[in-house]
Amino acid sequence: MGVLRHWARIAAWLEDHAPATARAFVPPEGEAAVEALVAGTGLEPPAELRAWWSVCGGTADLAYAEVLPPFYTPLGPSDALRSWRLKQRFWPAERDTGAGEPTVGFHPRWLPIAFDGCGDALALDLRPGARCGCVVEWDREAGGMVAPEWAGLEEMLDRIATALERRGRLGHCEPLVDSAGRLGWRTD
Repeated sequence: MGVLRHWARIAAWLEDHAPATARAFVPPEGEAAVEALVAGTGLEPPAELRAWWSVCGGTADLAYAEVLPPFYTPLGPSDALRSWRLKQRFWPAERDTGAGEPTVGFHPRWLPIAFDGCGDALALDLRPGARCGCVVEWDREAGGMVAPEWAGLEEMLDRIATALERRGRLGHCEPLVDSAGRLGWRTD
């Protein structure tokens, strides 16, 4: 599966170039944590997310490891469930929108996959429609999402791995490693 290959590329790059960021990640939580998320949210994680969670458990105590530009840290399934529950107070009144469509609020069919420490999130959009599984960025301050960031998790991880390997730009972001070996993203 491409998700596993692309995450392995990212992990290898981190080990070589940003070891402090690489050390922030913890082992996977296991299938019981994923099933608890399913029971708690009613959402079924797509196969590509289950695959990623089989090799990436997020970070210990929500430590920052900003691998996903511009400043997002991956979540494991237990922290994804906590994030989803915290965002229930932001659920929109209008919920009959399709995957990838702009919305105000945090839609209950979005599954958080990353956090920024300020309340924003990257999430998989699991609403029905042609773009089901796309990655959206929810801006807490703006109170919504305008357009999907990536078509899916595999595309996101591939583009990030490529940007890291080439030390190239990804949208308005450029990877930088500080003197302590932590990855960050410079933005325009």
